[in-house]
Amino acid sequence: MSTAPPNRRQFLATSLSATGAALLSSCESPHGAAKAKSGYIDAHVHVWTPDTKAYPLAPDPILKRDMKPLSFTPEQLFAHCKPEGVNRIVLIQMSFYKYDNRYMLDMMEKYDDTFSGVAIVDENAPNVCATIKSLAKRDVRGFRIYASHAQAAAWGEGMKQVWTCAGDHGLAVCLLADPESLPIVSQWCAQYPRTRVVIDHFARIGMKGPIKQHDVDNLCRLAEFRHTHVKTSAFYALGKRKAPYTDMAPLIRRLRDSYGASRLMWASDCPFQVQDGHTYHNSIALIRDHLDFLTPEDKNWMLRGTADKVFFS
Repeated sequence: MSTAPPNRRQFLATSLSATGAALLSSCESPHGAAKAKSGYIDAHVHVWTPDTKAYPLAPDPILKRDMKPLSFTPEQLFAHCKPEGVNRIVLIQMSFYKYDNRYMLDMMEKYDDTFSGVAIVDENAPNVCATIKSLAKRDVRGFRIYASHAQAAAWGEGMKQVWTCAGDHGLAVCLLADPESLPIVSQWCAQYPRTRVVIDHFARIGMKGPIKQHDVDNLCRLAEFRHTHVKTSAFYALGKRKAPYTDMAPLIRRLRDSYGASRLMWASDCPFQVQDGHTYHNSIALIRDHLDFLTPEDKNWMLRGTADKVFFS
């Protein structure tokens, strides 16, 4: 048995366990000595660098001209998030790099107190669980899985290993799902009840057209699985796609009532949230300032507590 001193994650987990209630109540005062623990958390951001020599892009069809913007580094991100009191971020591996998670991992190491990570792994590679455990040692806490209906229907033995390994080690599978894939996702949640599941961007309900009640019902049914969470995020791409995004309020309220705020987390989906006239401020402001049905405790969970629990503990 190892006798090494606890790493940063273990220390945070112990500290949060001892002071969880006090920290949650301090979420709206992200200043002073408690700033690192009381500030907001953005649960979904992509970063990348224009330095494609040090960090090559994946082979075709991903090409440098598809990087829009050409650069979105942590430093560029901080200019948007820090003025809003956001001081911790969950980085999501960018598809430009596919299974090469080095840039994300290097930024996590560079800004050790700021980032957690969601990596991408090849579920069909040999010893995928060994890869998952290796990444977990570097503070990766989730694994992105593309989950369109066609992709989810094709999940096989490799994906079973990913869900099993994630469940065994307290890690999350983070699904970029479509509404049509939710019944399949439900089957996997039932088969792997110990595995943490995070549904990105409301399962993209309302991205391709009006929000359909049938899709919302399917997303809410996943609440019966107690380890399932939903990101309330990507407002720029959903519903009316216009700030202050209050047309999303009925969907957020339904999810709050189904899941409880402790299983919802806000995220910006930067850099896409800060393009075409959309702003970071308007994204966080929807949850923080505009939805009067959310209690202060609800906001604490959605703006920090849930992401802290899933990705930083």
